[in-house]
Amino acid sequence: MDEESMWKGFYDKLQQQKSVDEQVHESKIQEVDDSFFEKFGSILKQASQRAALEESTPLAPLKEIEEDDNEQKIGAELRSELRTVTRDTDSGNETLLDTDSEPDEHDKIGRIIEAVGWNIDELYLEILYEILHNVGGCDVGCEVGQHAMLSYVQEAFKIGNDKHTQLLTKAEAKEPPELMLNVEVVEAKDLVPKDPNGLSDPFVTIYLMSNSSHRYNTSVKSGTLNPVWEEHFSLPMSGTVNEDSLCLEVWDFDPAETVKEKMTKIFDVKGVKGLRKLVKEIAITASTGKHDNELIGTSNIPLKSIPAGGMAMWFSLSKKSKLRRQGVVKVRLNFSSEKNNQVAAQEHRHLLRIVLLHELENSKVAPYWWCGNFSAPAEAILTQHVAQSGLSQLDNSLVQWSVYCAVTPDHPLSFNLFNTLLDKLTKPLQSSLVIEEDVKLFWDGARKLLPTCYSHIRKLRKKTAGDKTVMKTLREVLKILYKLSILDVPECIDLFPKTSYGWLRDDAGKLNVYEVLNQAVIQGASDWFVHILDNNECKDNTEESRLQHLIRVIQLVRSDLQRAVEYYDRVFIEVMSFPYTKALYGLYESKIASLVEPEVIEVCKCLKRLQYNEGSTTTVHLAGGIAGVTGLGAPEVANEPLSMGTTLFELYLALQRFLLLGQGLNETEWSSYAISKFHGWFFGGVAQWLDIAAFKALTRIEKAVDLDNLVPVDTNVKYSSSGVDTLAIFYQIKIFWQQLAWPDVEGCYTFVAKIIDDICRCCVFYSDKMANRVDSVGTVTTVYEERFEVTTEWCVAINNIDYVRQSLEPFVEELGMDDIIQKMCEARSPIEAQRCKETLQNVIANAIDTVKNKIVDLLEVMIKKMMPSITRFLVEGAELLHQDCSSMDRVMRYLEANLDTLYQHLNNENFSRTLDIVWEQLGEVLYELIQANLEKRRPPSFFSNLHECLKIMIRSFRQDNKEMYSSDTLKRVEYLLKLHGMETRELIHEYHLGRWQEQQSIVEPKMGILTVRAQFIDDNLKIEVMNARNLVATDSNGLCDSYVRVALLPEDSFANVVKPKTQTHSKNLFPLYDEMFLIPLSPEQRGIADGLLHFVVKDKDMFSVSNTFVGEAYLHFSEIPDTPAPIGSLPQQHLPLSKPNTVDGDAIKALDSRQGDRQARDFIKKQRQKMPSKQFFSLG
Repeated sequence: MDEESMWKGFYDKLQQQKSVDEQVHESKIQEVDDSFFEKFGSILKQASQRAALEESTPLAPLKEIEEDDNEQKIGAELRSELRTVTRDTDSGNETLLDTDSEPDEHDKIGRIIEAVGWNIDELYLEILYEILHNVGGCDVGCEVGQHAMLSYVQEAFKIGNDKHTQLLTKAEAKEPPELMLNVEVVEAKDLVPKDPNGLSDPFVTIYLMSNSSHRYNTSVKSGTLNPVWEEHFSLPMSGTVNEDSLCLEVWDFDPAETVKEKMTKIFDVKGVKGLRKLVKEIAITASTGKHDNELIGTSNIPLKSIPAGGMAMWFSLSKKSKLRRQGVVKVRLNFSSEKNNQVAAQEHRHLLRIVLLHELENSKVAPYWWCGNFSAPAEAILTQHVAQSGLSQLDNSLVQWSVYCAVTPDHPLSFNLFNTLLDKLTKPLQSSLVIEEDVKLFWDGARKLLPTCYSHIRKLRKKTAGDKTVMKTLREVLKILYKLSILDVPECIDLFPKTSYGWLRDDAGKLNVYEVLNQAVIQGASDWFVHILDNNECKDNTEESRLQHLIRVIQLVRSDLQRAVEYYDRVFIEVMSFPYTKALYGLYESKIASLVEPEVIEVCKCLKRLQYNEGSTTTVHLAGGIAGVTGLGAPEVANEPLSMGTTLFELYLALQRFLLLGQGLNETEWSSYAISKFHGWFFGGVAQWLDIAAFKALTRIEKAVDLDNLVPVDTNVKYSSSGVDTLAIFYQIKIFWQQLAWPDVEGCYTFVAKIIDDICRCCVFYSDKMANRVDSVGTVTTVYEERFEVTTEWCVAINNIDYVRQSLEPFVEELGMDDIIQKMCEARSPIEAQRCKETLQNVIANAIDTVKNKIVDLLEVMIKKMMPSITRFLVEGAELLHQDCSSMDRVMRYLEANLDTLYQHLNNENFSRTLDIVWEQLGEVLYELIQANLEKRRPPSFFSNLHECLKIMIRSFRQDNKEMYSSDTLKRVEYLLKLHGMETRELIHEYHLGRWQEQQSIVEPKMGILTVRAQFIDDNLKIEVMNARNLVATDSNGLCDSYVRVALLPEDSFANVVKPKTQTHSKNLFPLYDEMFLIPLSPEQRGIADGLLHFVVKDKDMFSVSNTFVGEAYLHFSEIPDTPAPIGSLPQQHLPLSKPNTVDGDAIKALDSRQGDRQARDFIKKQRQKMPSKQFFSLG
């Protein structure tokens, strides 16, 4: 084994082990609630998808035994059908089952007499005579032969040999009847022109060769070579029919015209040949005075060539002197007798019935398969009878319709046969070409046929859906119904007698074909529903079994509808414009609603609600109901049934799919269905499920936190198993809710509001549990110290809480909250919808803020655990910063190690939060250190070292040029450390800088205004004290004896500089000093950045020990221009005079804290003297 294969095997083994571990973890989590959420979420969804697939699969046809059992429950009429039709298959290859014994001769003869209904001997004699005197030729009778026809008719009529011989002898001696040859001259084409104009005026002459003197002429068609006559003639025939022939002559008619009249046709002549003919006609007329018709051509038709059933054919015209054809003529020929038409039709009905029953008995053809094909002898006999009886095609079609309809109830024939006959009969019936007696005969036949058609539709479920033969047969049946539906039924005809339609409802009024079709479809569906209930009984009386039974019933009904949609609906709509599936659905939905509704309501009523203890102190509690009803305390779950089965919701989803089909079938009126409100039946069940789910979610979260080893589930993420497990709960709840697809907007809002509230509670609960989980993690104890170190467990816990928090808003969006609010806006009012939306948004926002605060709290707890070690290290660093080089390294190493762990394992947002908390906490610790060490009279070097430590930390952890720190506390602490770390002289100058900054904010000076000019010229400072205005009166006379002293600050930097002073201006509140001073400075003094000019205005008192302080003003070096220009050209600077009047300054407090520093005490004393009153006090 090479090295690559070895490593690959090792990797596969690790992956496999990982998979096993994950499976073990999932099983432990799901053991808590027996996979409650998975059962109602993904598992229920998969079961629903499988059920939908099963429902979409059409069912197999019913078995024969099921058919028989079902039919027994329908009625006597169907039982009769089952007795007569022993098999009902689709292929057409089957035959009627052979019986154990053949009917005896007496029974056969009885059926014949019943079929004929009159003297059978007379009919038999008539048929024998027609066979003996066969008319026509080139027909099937010629091919079969006379002997075969006689044998066949004897067998069909069940006549004994003796009687047959007797009747045959009688037929031979019978006188022949008067037969007629019926001729229809239809049209001619391509006739030879006989007139000068290139046309002819043709007419036809017909006669029999045996009687040439008896001729028949058609009308003349002027000026055409393609005339159309469509004229009928009946020619009596002699006894020698087989030797006679029919002659046709086509002539050109020439009227008697004078020479002058013929000369007028000179302009109509066509060609030289036409001119020659005209000249010839003029010559003959001039010489004889007349002109005979001219023969165009003739045709001879032997009568023996005409079939007994007649024919229509084109015949060529010929002429003795011409070789080429002179044109063609179409003639329709058939034989008839002078027998009464009604009698002939009645005889033919009896004959056809006898022959048909004989054919069916001998051929044993399968039901619905015989399509009108007789054997050769039977065809010859029937054709001869039609011909010799003079029946027309319409008469023959009516006879066939009547007989076939009468036979079908006992011997079902092909439906295509009836469609063919209807195609022939529809137009004559609509055009009133059929006599009233025949119309009644037609509808009597239809009345016998229709039960078979409707029975076929009712029993469609016995057939294999989609089979080509089944679909073809159905289409034929519907075509029959359609063709009958467009005909007018006579008032005297009861087309749907109750004796044949026991399943029809007793509706007032007369039913039509379409209405009965609707009832047949509904009755078939009703029978099928009864069959489903009878063959799918509930096993026991438990709730689970009853619900499973209802689901099975809905699935079977749904499959029947699916079969209708896929196969039958299109045929019904195309042929009858009948919505087959919609009609089925209308019946099924009402029956399912009446079956399911009481059962579901009863089951939901039996579900127990969770109970709550009043005043429980447990933090784990649930909302106790729906629509905002909240229970107090924790649920009592010791005796409560918290294991709800999924069957109830499987039934809900089955009904949901069933309604969805109805919405597709009836897009406009589906809301009128009883099942459209099915969701309301389940309201209590859903409410109970949400209560149980909320409790079980908390239980599972608690277990997930206990099992969590706080290790990221994957190298690409920073959260652990409990975060995934918690979101898995939310995901399963979401799947459950999405499957419900609750249609009622108010109920939808109620449930979604509860789901959101419970999910938010779960997030908060998870945050608390996760915080408790890591509270004891990270403490390291050694012989020398006990300190806290940040571990990956803390980071993972924080990431877990944040991971769950981030899922809240997407989860709410996936619940469809926006759609619900939009529907509420449409159903109620926009204001109310907006109020509901804001309520939910507040719930979500509060939950998110709460979880965020939990994260911050956890981070603060973690940082607080770090602070004792940081405080100790900082104190050591402040005391030993310049003595022990490693004192600061210890705090830096501690911070770097912990912050590096946080950086590696926290996401960016939480790490930024952590740093902010670090600085905030650090500020608080340092502030406490400052206060504690001020009380201990620590020297400025301590605070300076502490400030240096802080700056080192800031430089180390703020390398990205961002703001040094965002914590206000830390900013304050840094400033205090800077102050307390200063020397006293620096603090005094800091105080003056503060006074200068205060001066910038004075808007209305109360002590007066001092006007000066100042400029730097190289290293010299030139000052012009110009005047003062509105000075405060200090003397009893209300005036002031003022002067101005100028000093440069800080004093220690300008110790060798003279402090110039102006002259005193007595008794004047607006003194004009107008004095100029030039002060030389060293380059170092000139370069001081924060140098100040300090102007002090005093009132000179002759009798007091010291002069009275009037006010002071400051001018910063940055405000003094550096220019050699004359000072008089510079702008005047008006400085507001003020006195120190506050004791809250940080610099003055720092000075006051230095009780042993004489310089500080003297400075404070001097400032106290400047105060307008004795407000200055010790800050110790």
